[in-house]
Amino acid sequence: MARSINRHFQFVGSSKDVRSGQLWYPAADVYQTPDGWVVKVELAGVSAEDVEIEIDGNVLHIAGCRKDRSCSTGVSYQQMEISYSNFEKTLKFPAIIDGAQVEHEFENGLLIIHLHKRS
Repeated sequence: MARSINRHFQFVGSSKDVRSGQLWYPAADVYQTPDGWVVKVELAGVSAEDVEIEIDGNVLHIAGCRKDRSCSTGVSYQQMEISYSNFEKTLKFPAIIDGAQVEHEFENGLLIIHLHKRS
């Protein structure tokens, strides 16, 4: 069943070739549940206030910015591998999700979005 559902999803963007300061695309997992969908997005170091979630028809769009809040001014870096910049993730669902009841939470670096079907 999971294989047939996954073929309907279109993940836009890739996390390959990420450099600091450029747009990056976080990894995401999508699960169908009896009452809707669960989306998990890997957003370590991103604050909840820096994330926007939008739904339009069958498209879920997540965007925001990861900021480096741990270093003060006057610090010089020796190595930079983590992207501190804007990100986005767009997921197309096989059915309309507009009007779904949306709940979200951050848990251990993951943004978890519950999309509950309206009854």
